[in-house]
Amino acid sequence: MLARVLVLLCALLAAPPAFAGSLRVTVLTPEGRPVADAVVALDAPHAGPIRFAWPMRIAQRNMQFEPFVLIAPAGATVAFPNLDDVRHQVYSFSQAGPFELRLYGHDETRSVQFRNVGVIAIGCNIHDQMSAFIYVVDTPYAAKTGADGVAVIPDVPAGAATLTVWHPYMRAPDNRLTHAVTIAADGNALSFSVRLRAPPEHHSAY
Repeated sequence: MLARVLVLLCALLAAPPAFAGSLRVTVLTPEGRPVADAVVALDAPHAGPIRFAWPMRIAQRNMQFEPFVLIAPAGATVAFPNLDDVRHQVYSFSQAGPFELRLYGHDETRSVQFRNVGVIAIGCNIHDQMSAFIYVVDTPYAAKTGADGVAVIPDVPAGAATLTVWHPYMRAPDNRLTHAVTIAADGNALSFSVRLRAPPEHHSAY
């Protein structure tokens, strides 16, 4: 009998979490305007390597970085292709992943591996109007909002979790808000109101 109980307990502990469907998060300003490029991340149990559907790449095109915000898993290698006809020198002083890519030209690519969780603010030493951010996570449950202010995370596990909403210009400590949430068995639709600072004069992100 004891052996059967132990086997059953081990099976329960090894069972994967119950999945609830999609988590849909809408991020708006207090005036009701949608906030694009806000990262929504759910800190919940997961197993296996973290992979996202989008490419691990920030291109230099038309004297801007594309995309403005990239979500990457810890350990990912991000490519920085130069699609402009001028040379760029890409860098970051961020504590989570400082780097510098010396001047390189059209159709050349450089790559950087980001091992640490955190926010990587990126610029170009030659062109001050260029800026972007890499949000490095250790969870597969992450997405960013589109032009409609909506982010959708599929196949989230049911139960208690911590939800983080981040934007580079959010008026909050570390540009983020954290909420305790309970994911229902049929998924959730949540909405958050955030205040944003004005972006630098040389860049408008929303």
